[in-house]
Order: sequence, then C-alpha cells, then structure tokens
Amino acid sequence: MIRRSFLVSSAALATAAAVKAAPAQTAQPEAAPLSPFADPDFGYSYLCALGNSYYGAGDPGKLLALTSKIKSGDFESAWAAYWLAGQESLALAKSAAKKRHNVSAREAYLAAATYFRGALRFGDSTDNPDRMLACWQDYALCWAAAAELFDPPIERLEIPYEGTSLTGWFLRAANSRRGKPLVIIHNGADGLEVNSFVLGAAGALARGYNCLIYNGPGQGDSLWVRKLYFRPDWEKVITPVMDAMLVRREVDPKRIALVGISQGGYWAPRALAFEHRIAAGVADPGTWDVSEPWLIHLSPAMRSMLEAKDKSSFDQYMQSGAASNARARGLLSFRMRPFGMTSFYDAFRAVQAYTLAGVAGQIRCPMLLTAPESEQFFPGQAQKLYDALHCPKMIVHFTHDQGAGEHCEVAAPGYRDFCIYNWLDEILV
Repeated sequence: MIRRSFLVSSAALATAAAVKAAPAQTAQPEAAPLSPFADPDFGYSYLCALGNSYYGAGDPGKLLALTSKIKSGDFESAWAAYWLAGQESLALAKSAAKKRHNVSAREAYLAAATYFRGALRFGDSTDNPDRMLACWQDYALCWAAAAELFDPPIERLEIPYEGTSLTGWFLRAANSRRGKPLVIIHNGADGLEVNSFVLGAAGALARGYNCLIYNGPGQGDSLWVRKLYFRPDWEKVITPVMDAMLVRREVDPKRIALVGISQGGYWAPRALAFEHRIAAGVADPGTWDVSEPWLIHLSPAMRSMLEAKDKSSFDQYMQSGAASNARARGLLSFRMRPFGMTSFYDAFRAVQAYTLAGVAGQIRCPMLLTAPESEQFFPGQAQKLYDALHCPKMIVHFTHDQGAGEHCEVAAPGYRDFCIYNWLDEILV
C-alpha cells in the first residue's frame, strides 16, 4: 500500500521513464486520515500544521482558512496559501513586537514559522523553486525572533564541529542554573526548529527539562547557509554536541536523553551505538534502513542499473521521468538537496549506507521506539529495530483512534509527549 510522497515519486519516475513498473508502483496513494485532502502529501502537511497549533505555533482557524484556498494536488496553490499566511503572521508579529506585546509577538512569529515551513514542503514542485531560499530566510527570521521572546529567552549557540559549527538552541527550564535533565532533539530529513519545538521541546520545558535543539549536517541553516550535508555516521555529530552540553552547569551529565525525529529515528540509534555518555534514547519512529523507501518501488531494470553501477543509464532514466512529472521532480529535489548531490545515482547509492545492521546491538542505554499505525516512510522498521536491540527497550504503537497514527504523530503532539516523557521520567529518575 503506497501512502506518501517519496514512495510515490520513485514509482512515478520509473513509469514516466518508460521502465516496466510493477502493479504496486501505479497504485493510487491513500489520503492521510483526518485531513481534508485526498492527496497524501497535502494531507500530511495539513496535519503537521494542525499539530503545531497545540503548542501555540499556529491557529486552527487560520489553517482551515488557508487550506480552503488550496486545490488538492496543485502545488502552486499550496505554496501560495502557506506563504501568504506566513507573510500575514509575520506582519502581525512585527506590529506586536513594536508595541512590546511580547507574548502576542512570539505566538505570531511561531505561527509564521509554521506557515513558511508549510510552503517549503511544496516549493520544489512548483514552476519556480528558486523562491525556496527566500522562504527559508523568512522562516529563519521568524524562528529567531520568537526564540528571543521566550521567558527565559531561548539561547542561540554555536557548537564546534569539524572546523566549523552547528547552530543550537538551548531552552532553559524555568530560568534554572542548577543541573537538570537535558533532552537533545534533532530532526530528520526535512524538519526545522519549529518542528523540534512542537515535537519535544515544548513538552520538555513543561516538565522541567532543559532542552537542546540543533541543526545537524543537512538540516536548517547547516544546509542552507553552511552547505553541510547528511552523513550516516551520526556519532561524529552527536559527540561534539555532547561535549558542548557537558560543560554547562544547567545540565546534569547523568540525565541526558537523545530524541531523534523522523529520519532522526535512524540517526539517534546510530549515534547511541557509539556515544555512551547518553542515558536514554528515543527513535520516533524506529528506523532500520533509510534506503528502503528510496529503493522499494524501483523497477527491476532500474535496480539492475544501480547494482551494476551504471550511473549514466540510471541518471538518464530518472531525469527522463523527472522532466515529465512535476511531483516526482520536486520530491526528489527536496529529498536529494540535504545529501548535497545532483546525480540521482549518487543519492540512491549514498542512502544505502544509512542502515543500523551491524550496529544496533551496540546500544547500551534504554531505548523507546515509536510505531505509528500508518507509518508512511518506514513501515515495520520499528519492530525490526526493536528485535535487534539488546538494551532495555520499549515500543509504543500509536493508533488512528488516538489521533496519532501518522508519521511522527504530528497531529497529536500532546499525546506523543504524554507517552515519551512519562517513559523518560521513569528512566531519568
């Protein structure tokens, strides 16, 4: 059953390139449950924005108003609706900030960040993807402005990393300078700081945890400004992050948890297999092999090209498909950008290194894995990772009846935090 973007894009490319496709490759994707859109990409973006409103990063009414202007499957209409909503919220935020209405300004900046983030999901599939950098810059302005208006303000950090640095955002619990538990949150293939805020940071603050959000290679400003790209050996990222956190007096070095969101469900376990100063880990969702959704719907002919290292033919077929399919072209651009690659062959080869085979058994700390009912990207992988772990472990099966049955439980951040932080409270006692 095909439910979501990248799985559909590979199939569409193969079909458009006149490569023989299996019946599953031409199946119509399922709509996201609870959304007003038949198109799963549009539906999932709607659920992300809806969930953000739980922690004040958007307004359900405004979301309903902007989605009424979107035609399902029409990427330009989606881009325009989210981008315009972002501009409107940004104007409100600036007006409130000028008059020192700080709470109102903070909420409006967070809402604007949510809407600009929504626009970025669609830009690559429009006729003018060059607008995406400016949109990300608007997003970054809004997030940074919101961060300054928290009480206490969210502290921006520069974390030393391989001759350069990674941007971090330190959220301090109740202005405390005493050692408290710390949750380190890193996102996945396309999330930004506002996603990490909603999917973990806000819940951490509410429970008296300190929290660090950071942009690893290929994420946020690491991608757009520093031109740092994804890497499979995420322990090389987490170790300098840990070094930076362990010198802070607000952090209890014995009570640090690492939470990986989306593709972070691979990176967090990978890092924990080598970095043993962390007391607990969360993978949402548990991810065994990132390459599976990239490869599963390629035709046998295209798989053969990949295995035979026939780069020229593989790229030619994929380029042919992308030229005639805006959705596929946009989604592949969106997915390949953080790898820093323009060759389809190079990206499809590189992602095959993103597997926990051979390393999952090295994790020592307790692990919590999530397994949403309709996991769109990595179905069944949480159980596979769970079975490979030798450490104390737990798996949470989120369901549609709970409103939490989609990738990363984006429509139910409150219940997600309920489950994750109840577990962390018991581990980090």
